[in-house]
This record gives sequence, C-alpha cells and structure tokens, in this order.
Amino acid sequence: MVTKRRTGPIAKSNADRMVDAVFYAFLSLFALSTLFPLYYVIVMSITPYTEVMRSGGFVMFPRQVTFDAYKEIFSSGRIPQALKITVTVTFVGTALNLFATSLLAYALSKKTVPGRSALLLGIVFTMLFSGGMIPTYLVVRAVGLVDTIWALILPGLVSTFNMLIMKTYFEGLPHEIEEAAKVDGCGDLRTLFRIVLPLSTPIFATMGLFYGVGHWNAYFAGIMYLNDKRLYPLQVVLQNMIRSPDVSQELEIRNPMLVAQLPPETIKMATVVVAILPILLVYPFLQKYFIKGMLIGAIKG
Repeated sequence: MVTKRRTGPIAKSNADRMVDAVFYAFLSLFALSTLFPLYYVIVMSITPYTEVMRSGGFVMFPRQVTFDAYKEIFSSGRIPQALKITVTVTFVGTALNLFATSLLAYALSKKTVPGRSALLLGIVFTMLFSGGMIPTYLVVRAVGLVDTIWALILPGLVSTFNMLIMKTYFEGLPHEIEEAAKVDGCGDLRTLFRIVLPLSTPIFATMGLFYGVGHWNAYFAGIMYLNDKRLYPLQVVLQNMIRSPDVSQELEIRNPMLVAQLPPETIKMATVVVAILPILLVYPFLQKYFIKGMLIGAIKG
C-alpha cells in the first residue's frame, strides 16, 4: 500500500512565531530609524517659518506646506550652477571611468598579455599605499588641472577595486564566444565593444552606480583643487552653506525679503533634498543589476 506524502506547508510552533514576531519588529524599528532622518529633512524643507517657530524648531506633521525654499534656491545664483557642474561631472566622469576601467580590466583578464602579473601587482599595490595628498595635488597642478572640472574627473579615472571586480567578471565569461568572434575576423577592441560589453550589462550598471555616486558626492576634490566658486560642485556649496551664518549671501539669493520669511534651516534642508533626490530616484532602476553584478564579479574567477 502506497501512502501519499503531505506536501503542504509545515505548521510553525508558538516559539517560532514569537521569534518571527520579534525579528520583524526589530527590522521594522531599524527601517524606521533609517528613514526618519530623510523624512525629517523633507518635512523641514516644506514647513513654513511660523509653524517652525510655534513648534520650537521640530515639526513631525506640518499643518501647512510651502515650497518657497525650493523656489529660492533654484532662483539663486549658486545652486543651479553647482547642480550643473555636478551633473556634468557625474555623467562625463562616469562615462570616462567605465571606458578606462573596461579597457584595463579586459586587458588584465587575458593571461596571455605580456607582463600581466607585474602590472596587476603594481595596480593592486596602490590599494595599500598611495602617493599622498600633497604629491597628488602637485601632480594635478603640474598638468594644469587646478580650477577646472577635469580635476574632479581625471585624478580618479580608474578605481582599483572596481577594476578588479570587472576583471573577475570578464574572466567568468565563456571563452568560446570570444574565440568565435576572432574566427569571424574581430580584433580585440571589436570583440570587447561588440561582444563582451553587451554581455556585461550587470557589471557595467554596478560600476556605473559606484562611479556615479562617487562623483555626485564628491566634496574633498572640490575644496582641494578648485578656487573658483563658479566651479564648486553641489556638495561643496552645501557644506559652505551649512557653515555660513548668512545663507542668503552664500547662495547669492536675489530676494532677501523672502529669505527673511524662511528659517535658515528650511533653506538648508531644501538644498539637502536637492542633493540626495537624484540618487534616490536612480538607484531603484539599477538595484537588480547592482546585486547581480556584485555577486557574479565577486564569486567567479
């Protein structure tokens, strides 16, 4: 006699349910503690001055909403220019980063390249020991990059960590595909751009996110290599604005009467929202590629 095995879900005991409840409660509290600073920044950026004063400087649920702070920072002379510089550096820098990183990673993924081991050792050595801040500045100044947006792009053109991940990903691709391309008459560059790169969407999205976020949040390079305020990226302007006692002067706001009706914290929080919103909007679209690229690039090879 054949008995059928029950394939339904296994009933959980009371102890298991209690553990799950505690676990989910902890994750919920952790998520709230992570999202609350973002919520507070957004709320403060749209809260009128009168309500901020009435509540003592802390508002959880504003009764009124105003977008005057956003109107002022976009009508100022500093934020639109800084946003333009940041967007330009992010797009141009990320494109050049991916181009240079893919060329180097593809070359080092081939074991037949002469001097590959010595070159790879020299590149990895830079992860442990760097030239230092002052020598780097002297090199940037010597090549004429000071007070140009290229000072925010070229000194960090290739990240060793990102290059190693991309190299590992290239090494995990089937060699038969490249051999078939060479049989059809493709050279190394054509094989890279026509065969390998279209198969590397996950790792390119991952590295693009790494490089893009790095350029968008660039602060130290701006204060180190730039003296012209018109070339300051958004993060440098935001830092200067937070440290400045006069927000309207730092942002070059043209309507001081309206600024007097807005608390400085509201203008600062509105600038913070402008600085973080683009990254928050882009990340969900790249998340699936980000996870896949990191797992494949870290495991294979």
